[in-house]
Amino acid sequence: MDLIIGHYNYWLVIIIMMAGFYTVISRGNLVKKIAGLNIFQVSVFMLYISIGNVKDGAVPIIEKGVTLYSNPLPHVLILTAIVVGVATTALGLALVVRIKEAYGTIEEDEIHNQDHSL
Repeated sequence: MDLIIGHYNYWLVIIIMMAGFYTVISRGNLVKKIAGLNIFQVSVFMLYISIGNVKDGAVPIIEKGVTLYSNPLPHVLILTAIVVGVATTALGLALVVRIKEAYGTIEEDEIHNQDHSL
């Protein structure tokens, strides 16, 4: 039981990751697929942020008497990944707008049917 309770952050990450993955593979709406990818992405962010913390670790500023520091690198990398994720989401939504203009729908099945009927 301690294994489950002691690693609750991993279980939370797995649940959120699978929710995002399920949304991506089960929905035909392109906007919902992008939302699912964002949910999946947030779970990865949570994983890296949760493992970047050191128990009883101090802020990584050199001070007298402090010997244990938390690693700031995972947090910095995730901050960069958030910026990239926002830009990628914006690009994906812009593509969905162009697809809507070209096909008149954002449903994957209807787009696929229109392509094969030509």
